[in-house]
Amino acid sequence: MNFDDTPQEAEFRTTARAWIAANAPKQYEEELRKSSLGRTVLKNANILDVAKAWQKKKADAGWACLHWPKEYGGRGSSPIERVIWQQEEGPFGQLSRMFIIGHGMCGPTMMAFAREEHKRTYLPPLASGEKVWCQLFSEPAGGSDVAGLRTRAEKDGDDWVINGQKIWTSGAHYSDYGILLTRTDPTVPKHKGLTMFFLDMKSPGVEVRPIKQASGASDFNEVYFTNVRIPDHQRLGEVGDGWNVSLTTLMNERSAIGAAVSTGFPELFEYCSSLMLDDGPAIEDRAVRSKLANWAVKASGLKYTSMRAISALSKGERPGPENSIGKLVAGSMIQDVATYALDLQGAAGVVSGENAELAGRFQAMLLRAPGTRVEGGTDEIMRNIIAERVLGLPGDIRVDKDVPFNKIPTKGRN
Repeated sequence: MNFDDTPQEAEFRTTARAWIAANAPKQYEEELRKSSLGRTVLKNANILDVAKAWQKKKADAGWACLHWPKEYGGRGSSPIERVIWQQEEGPFGQLSRMFIIGHGMCGPTMMAFAREEHKRTYLPPLASGEKVWCQLFSEPAGGSDVAGLRTRAEKDGDDWVINGQKIWTSGAHYSDYGILLTRTDPTVPKHKGLTMFFLDMKSPGVEVRPIKQASGASDFNEVYFTNVRIPDHQRLGEVGDGWNVSLTTLMNERSAIGAAVSTGFPELFEYCSSLMLDDGPAIEDRAVRSKLANWAVKASGLKYTSMRAISALSKGERPGPENSIGKLVAGSMIQDVATYALDLQGAAGVVSGENAELAGRFQAMLLRAPGTRVEGGTDEIMRNIIAERVLGLPGDIRVDKDVPFNKIPTKGRN
C-alpha cells in the first residue's frame, strides 16, 4: 500500500480543501461532527433542505458526483479523486448521506441501462441534489432473497401496470423517483422472470407509509403499488433480464454502504477518556482498556483494509472484497460498542434523547445498529459473498434455483 498522494492527487486535494473551506456551511459543522450512526439531525434546520443546498452548491462548482461523466452532472474525475474529496469533506459528508442511494445505486444503474435521453434528463438533477431517488427492491415475503419478490408488472399496450408492495425503502417519503424491480413472468425460475423500471414516486397509485423505528425516527417505509402505470420506455434493460440489471445496483449498494459504515470506536474512546467510574477514570480501568484494545485492533484492521482499496484505486486497479468485509465487521462492532457504552453509563443508559448522557449518542447507535446489519445485504449474505467469491468455498444449496416461481411452495400462496 502507498499512502502518499501523487503530485496530481496532492494538487487536487489542495484545490478541494480550499473550496470546501470557503464554501461549506460552517454553521452546522459542530452538530455534524457530533452526529453518529442512527442520528444525524440539526436543531434549527431541516437536514434535507441543508443537504440539498450544499449538494447544489457543489454541483454548480463542479464538485458533485465527481466520478460521473460531465454530461450527466459529474466532474469526470478518477476514483481516487472521489476518495480524496470524501476525506476532505469531513463532517459535511454527513449531508451527502441523504443522497447515498441515488448517487451510489440508482445513478450507476441508470447510466448502465437507461436510454441516452433519460440519462441526460434525469441524472444531472440527481447529481445536484434537486431530485432524490430511492431503491424499491425488498418485499415482506422475500427477506434477503431479492429474487423472491412478488410485485407484478403486466404489459398493457405501451405501458406496464404495477401491483404489489415493497418494504424498508429508505427515503421513499421524500424521494422524487425510484428504481423498481418487478416480476413480469412467474412461469420461469425466479431469477429469470424479473424486469427493472424507474418511475416517478408521485405517480397515481403509489402510496408511501413511513415505518416507525425503535429510535423514534422514520427513515424507511412501506410502499404500495395499485395499478401504477409505467411507460415501457422507462424500462431498464430487457424484459426478463431484471436480475442482471439488479446486480449492478446491488454491487454498487454494497460498495456505497460498506465504505460508509461507522464503527463507533472513536466515540467510545473519547467517552472513556473523560468518564469517571467509582474507582477512577474509565480509561485507567484494566477491563475497559482491554475492551478498547480489542476494538482498536479491529478499527485499525478496517482502516487499513479500506486503505488497500484506496491504494488500488490510486493505481487504476479494481478494489477487491474490502467493502463486504468492512460492512460485516463494522456492522456487528458498532452494536457491541454501543451496548458496552450503555453498560458503562449504568442506570443512566436507559435514558435516551437529548436529555441522556452525551445527548443519547450511544442509545441512537444501538437502536440503529440492527438495521445496519440488514441493509445492503444481511450478515449472512455478506458471509456467503466472502466465502464463495473470496475463499472459493462451495455455494449454498439452492433447491428452488431451477423451479418456476409459481411452482415454489410458499405458505399462504393461493
